[in-house]
Amino acid sequence: MERGKPAARVVLASAFALCAFAANSLLCRSALATRSIDPASFTFVRLASGAVVLTALARVAAGRAGRSGGGARDLVATVALFVYAIMFATAYVRLPTGTGALVLFGCVQVTMIAAGLRAGERPRAATWAAIAVAVAGLVGVTYPGLGAPDPGAAARMAVAGAAWSVYSPRGRKTKEPLASTATNFVWTLPLAALALGIGAAFEVHANARGLVLAASSGAIASGVGYAVWYTALPGLSATRAAVVQLAVPLLAADGGIVLLGEALSLRLVASAAAILGGVAFVVLRR
Repeated sequence: MERGKPAARVVLASAFALCAFAANSLLCRSALATRSIDPASFTFVRLASGAVVLTALARVAAGRAGRSGGGARDLVATVALFVYAIMFATAYVRLPTGTGALVLFGCVQVTMIAAGLRAGERPRAATWAAIAVAVAGLVGVTYPGLGAPDPGAAARMAVAGAAWSVYSPRGRKTKEPLASTATNFVWTLPLAALALGIGAAFEVHANARGLVLAASSGAIASGVGYAVWYTALPGLSATRAAVVQLAVPLLAADGGIVLLGEALSLRLVASAAAILGGVAFVVLRR
């Protein structure tokens, strides 16, 4: 029984974190599709509320461990996090929830696979085939034609995925991921404020609903979600951590259909099967 408790804790923590990650897409799409807030304001509120919650959680964790609680500054990680957040928000003005999450996830995974190839990995023929299937699925979900997403929005989400693929590995290398994430969120705020100032020259608007959704995205889906994910990671192998994240685009798509009334297209289903199946094969072969 004692062995089952830690395992159950890891499962519950992982499930909560994955739902939180999917909720980021739902909250962002819900806020922007209804014009309750503009992308620059959403990004600023999300990062600011996330910084507050993550800093508080990092200090509590540090106090329990007898540490100072401060995370090291990382300029590259800070810029990558900001680029991810602002591109994520601007893309969801026009992208359906499931499509956006799938493009984001697909670009993150394809970029990381490409990084492995550059680092000297030499996949076997079956793995190359799986990579080709995943890339084909990513092309399929964005290729012009009936049911295709807005190309500009899809491109911005692809940039967000590339930025996250830069940010995520740097976070894994730190000894105190929660403190480092809190520091990165804090240091994105000057960039977010600059984006908000630039946005004010064009259009800045926010009502109470938009502000609540943005704050929920930052404080709960990002702040609490990341903190819970870091508690689950020690109980997951790298392969399992990668595989369970395959659920995020599916959860986001389901949420978009059930909560936001979005349509489920054959193109999205086929592309999701190709991307998630190809990536799962690559990860499991590793």
